Amino acid sequence: MNKKILVPFAAGALLGLAATGQAAQVTSSFNVYAGVQKNCLIQAQDMDFGYYNGTAELTAASAIAVRCSDGTPFSIALDGGSTTGDPDARLLSDGTNVLEYNLYTDGAHTTVWGDGTAGVVVSDTGTGLDVAETITKTVYGLLPNTTANQNSPEGNFSDTITVTVTY
Repeated sequence: MNKKILVPFAAGALLGLAATGQAAQVTSSFNVYAGVQKNCLIQAQDMDFGYYNGTAELTAASAIAVRCSDGTPFSIALDGGSTTGDPDARLLSDGTNVLEYNLYTDGAHTTVWGDGTAGVVVSDTGTGLDVAETITKTVYGLLPNTTANQNSPEGNFSDTITVTVTY
C-alpha cells in the first residue's frame, strides 16, 4: 500500500470517530405562567364653568376615562366634594363664600351623580386595558341661577371631587 494514501485515510477515520463520540443530547422542559388580575385605570378631566354673572345658569362638562380588564364590571362614584361632602348639595368655595352647583349623569341635569349613598353611581363593564378600550363617561355640571348664587361676592371659587372606581 502506498503511504501517501494511508495517512489521509487514517486521519479521516479518526475525525469520523471523534464526531460521533462527542454529539450527545438530553432535553427537559419547563412551564411558563402568567396571570391577569382585575384592574382598572382612571383619568378625570377638570370642569370649568367659566364666569358667573348672575343672569343665567351655567353648564359645563368633563370626562372620566376608565380602562378595566376585559369583562370586569365597574362603577364610578363621585363624592360630595371638599366643600360640603354632600353629593346632593355640592358647593364651590373661595374660602368663606360659596356658589351652589351639582354634577349629573345626564345632560338634562335630572340625575345627580353621587357616591352611592346619595345620588347614583354609573356602572359599565371593562373591555381591556389598552388605550383603544377606554370607556369615557361624561359628567354634566350645572351652576344654577339661584338667589344664593346671585348674592355671592366676586371671587375665584373651586371644589375638589374625588372619583372612586370600584371593580
